[in-house]
Amino acid sequence: MLKILNPANNALIKELTDDNAASIADKYAMARRAQKSWAVTPIKERIACLKRFRALVADRIEPLAKTLTSEMGKPITQARNELNGLLPRIDFFCDSVADSIMHEALMTEGDTHEWITHEPLGVIANISAWNYPYFVGGNVFVPALLTGNAVLYKPSEFATLTGLAIGALLHQAGIPQKVFQIVVGAGVAGAALLEQPVNGVFFTGSYATGKRIAEAVAGRMVKLQLELGGKDPAYVCDDVNIENAAASTADGAFYNAGQSCCAVERIYVHSKIYNDFVDAFMHAVENFVVGDPMDQKTYIGPLTRAAQLNVLEHQVADAKAKGARVLHGGKRIPGAGNYFAPTLLSNVNHTMEVMREESFGPIIGIQKVKDDDEALALMNDSNYGLTASVYTRDQSRAERILSQVNAGTAYWNCCDRVSARLPWSGIGHSGMGLTLSHYGIQTFCRPKAWHLRAA
Repeated sequence: MLKILNPANNALIKELTDDNAASIADKYAMARRAQKSWAVTPIKERIACLKRFRALVADRIEPLAKTLTSEMGKPITQARNELNGLLPRIDFFCDSVADSIMHEALMTEGDTHEWITHEPLGVIANISAWNYPYFVGGNVFVPALLTGNAVLYKPSEFATLTGLAIGALLHQAGIPQKVFQIVVGAGVAGAALLEQPVNGVFFTGSYATGKRIAEAVAGRMVKLQLELGGKDPAYVCDDVNIENAAASTADGAFYNAGQSCCAVERIYVHSKIYNDFVDAFMHAVENFVVGDPMDQKTYIGPLTRAAQLNVLEHQVADAKAKGARVLHGGKRIPGAGNYFAPTLLSNVNHTMEVMREESFGPIIGIQKVKDDDEALALMNDSNYGLTASVYTRDQSRAERILSQVNAGTAYWNCCDRVSARLPWSGIGHSGMGLTLSHYGIQTFCRPKAWHLRAA
């Protein structure tokens, strides 16, 4: 049985029967058969189904948000934000899919013609994340369904009720039940899903798990896409509005209790403004309300996974032992629930794990740098490469630095932002492949080259 716990108090919400190898094999077989008829369903009908799904989500924002908050601890206002943010992403996919996969006639010379068509991969295994199940899940299952694939969707065990709600709404919207199926369970269920002869594996989660998945499917010649973690840097130059930069990076570091792949996880500040910036950042953190995620005023709720509390405690202890100062927080909050105080560390450096290993929690280190060159070197001193931010009034300065940073996404005077129009990808331990944009639609298809000559 899979136990669903509320991270705010660790109370049992529900117990579910998880899938086993036999039930997952049955679901795969049904998806394989159903995918053929779904692939030949006119694209206008597939789009209509996803538009109905959008309408159902919009109509049920409040109950869906409460379910999400109860099982993973995201503050209710942020849960609503995620659901409302899903709606324009669905619009983008529905509006863009036809053009993204349309037949391309490239050349005609006499009786010879060259075409490209885009055919669905087939059956997709989508092993999704708990921190943004509507965002990261929707980045996969929405374009996958629109392009004619069947989807075996395994929500994280920490967002299973949300996954089941997604499935129910898709089916109500007209997606055939065998075309989109939920796989319930934790790691064992995920491993059994990977044993099926699927045509694509799309995973969002940690580098360690992504590496195991890559090893599990190695040699099978299936489409593999891994959206993994980050240790995303921000550099604050000496010409900024200090209060604005501090507020922006503080929100980027602590939104969703820091449990975002693209959260700001390390900050470098020019020495000329370092002390003033730290003071402004401290002021922003002190105003964050920690508490019951169902409370409208709460900004930081509990961590979804209790085990992450130990990770954060270890990073704080390691940093302190190496000379860091704890300016705020630094420990778990006593009582029921998985709460960790928002934590600010100064006097940090790259010998400390907090500046090198993913934290995925409400903790940040701020390091002083003497100039842009030192900041750039430190930003690139990482195995990760998801996003990077530069704060400065000078756009050319930002572009010069960001063009040399190893990251899939670059931000100038902003952070922790995702657009459906732009591809989302990572470098190094941050993953392989991409979602979003027209490229993120085409990734669910294989191009077929046609050489046609009349007899």
